[in-house]
Amino acid sequence: MGKLRFSERRGYKSIRNEIQREELDEKTRNLLWNVFLEKVWYGVVNRLDYNAPMIRSFIFKLWDEFFEEPIDTIPSNQRDVYNIIKSFFFEPKWYETFDYIEFIAENFPNIYGANRLFVEGCNVVLKRKLSAYRLVGDTITEISSEEEIAEIAEVLDDNDIHKSIRVHMKTALKMLSDKNSPDFRNSIKESISAVESICRIIAEKPKATLGEALKKIEDKVEIHPALKSAFLKLYGYTSDEDGIRHSIMELKDIDFEDAKFMLVSCSAFINYLKEKTAKAKIDLRKP
Repeated sequence: MGKLRFSERRGYKSIRNEIQREELDEKTRNLLWNVFLEKVWYGVVNRLDYNAPMIRSFIFKLWDEFFEEPIDTIPSNQRDVYNIIKSFFFEPKWYETFDYIEFIAENFPNIYGANRLFVEGCNVVLKRKLSAYRLVGDTITEISSEEEIAEIAEVLDDNDIHKSIRVHMKTALKMLSDKNSPDFRNSIKESISAVESICRIIAEKPKATLGEALKKIEDKVEIHPALKSAFLKLYGYTSDEDGIRHSIMELKDIDFEDAKFMLVSCSAFINYLKEKTAKAKIDLRKP
């Protein structure tokens, strides 16, 4: 949390010690807005040019896909656009502000590293203000530990691995994090598919099952036997011996804990393989 202020140390002001879950207090919202101003509006829009094609394209997308308003209602004046964005940021329910933050993280053009800086800045605020949520990639998700978040984020933020790996992990995270209709069963399938994808790339066997690929990649990188055995067992949890995804379908009760465990475990294994392949000079960008 950083150094306590004098007033907090002396007891004149209370120290927040409760997790913010399903809420976003005023100070947290203020600080998140400051991140948006510093990293996005001042850091890119004002620095580049409000009328630059990439900025105008983003504003059009914001009006069309997020506000769902006619694009001919976009003010011609930059200050008026700014005021509307700020008004929306502070007026809605806490979860609508998180919707907005996700939209920025996913859609704002990645100029001057703005996306990464915006995500990092938001997470600093959310951690400092004891929020139960973090931005992982471009998805707000409820956390259980910073270490788990770091494992998932490392995969999602790595542009030096093939897109298929990141797409599977991003889909798994979104299915897990959907508050209204989470899909834990398919989240697990997407997580294990991400591991399959990286193993197929290393093995250079695009149609191999995970078990087949793991046997092949041992010729190229050294995998700890215990880790190999553990992932073969996890694979057995989701598939039969022929790699067909139906074993998990036979289980009636798949819940958040199951899907989260698989997401974190698969992320950690992918990061492990990334380190191994880097030493072996294997290019993970090739399909």
